[in-house]
Amino acid sequence: MPDFDPGQYPRFTKEMKQTHTILIPNMAVLHFRLMKTVLEQAGYHVEVLGNCGSQVAQLGLKYVHNDTCYPALLVIGQFLDALGSGQYDLDHTALLITQTGGGCRASNYIHLLRKALFKAGYPQIPVASLNFSGLEKDSGFQMTLPVLRRLAAGIFYGDLLMTLRNQIAPYEDEKGRADAAADRWIEEIGRRFARNQGISAREMKRTFPEIVRDFAAIPVTRVPKVKVGIVGEIYVKYSPLGNNSLEEFLAGEGCEVNVPGLMGFCQYCVFNMSETKRLYGGKAWEEFAPELLLKWMDGVEASMGEALRAGGFHAPARFKELIGLPEGIIGLGAKMGEGWLLTAEMIELVQSGYENIVCAQPFGCLPNHIVGKGMVGKIRAEYPTANITPIDYDPSATKVNQENRIKLMLAVARERLEEKAIS
Repeated sequence: MPDFDPGQYPRFTKEMKQTHTILIPNMAVLHFRLMKTVLEQAGYHVEVLGNCGSQVAQLGLKYVHNDTCYPALLVIGQFLDALGSGQYDLDHTALLITQTGGGCRASNYIHLLRKALFKAGYPQIPVASLNFSGLEKDSGFQMTLPVLRRLAAGIFYGDLLMTLRNQIAPYEDEKGRADAAADRWIEEIGRRFARNQGISAREMKRTFPEIVRDFAAIPVTRVPKVKVGIVGEIYVKYSPLGNNSLEEFLAGEGCEVNVPGLMGFCQYCVFNMSETKRLYGGKAWEEFAPELLLKWMDGVEASMGEALRAGGFHAPARFKELIGLPEGIIGLGAKMGEGWLLTAEMIELVQSGYENIVCAQPFGCLPNHIVGKGMVGKIRAEYPTANITPIDYDPSATKVNQENRIKLMLAVARERLEEKAIS
């Protein structure tokens, strides 16, 4: 076999939009279902992968150096496992991967994936990049303004549905009602998108209370439960494959789970553009344009919070409130990986009553070990009730060991909950 040439790879062309099925690795389950709907309405043939299991990580290890971070191993392994399943026409299949454009190795996944495809015997499979940094200038997969607007709306709706589902499911009288409501609204939002409705800020502000009222009508019995927040590297924070179904495990332990929204990370990326200008200089528009976008995002986020509070639900802090939380602990110039946002999310969870926190991070992810595990001691000093356990995820870490460490954290949490009940 000839050596892999990183400059020679199949391009995803505009014509492939009609002829190819695009496979997407799963991450935030509710959000990616809405993303699939948006891309299909834009004319793409899309499938969000659901294949899991140990063979996914093993395939990743086989074709990617084991010093590469865990999310890369899993994403590439999931792609290769799907391609080898026999379910797809390999001459009419493409892959889609996101790139942040930052200093994290996630920006380089696409090159690792192309090399892995070549080595695994799939040199004809094109890889498209979903990014907003112009990293792949020769790709036929282009983000138009209508698609971007729908994707942004889909993330807001995904955050709302995730928040509502997590606050209802542990207490519902009839199990499955919250999940059914989330499924129903994903279908309904898709229908509205198809009619070009529910996309603008004004329409989202009208739709949020409608969704909240539907969830608020689900009969529940509120009893004291351990409240657990999940933070960490963005992939293992959301992906059941990446975190060994962490949310499902915590639900089985009788916990109420709080996972900060995906839009917060999007706002963080936008904010970093203007923060870079403030820290290091640059052109005026590099600060002005992101600030305008953040203002629009904040308006939608504020209306979501109002709808949640009006329905009797806990509303997470807005992004502009998160910005001030890490002061004295970590600087806003810490922008690698999840950066200062990860620290801010832990503080916000503690302040909101979710003082029991799982910090999920891939082993070998240096930025997140610094802004996650590295900040735990300082956060505990500032907030003595913080009960935080960092959990490493990689192919060599056993699920039993991870869950046992979380159970130790939950034991402390239950003890404190009982003390509160007595007092």
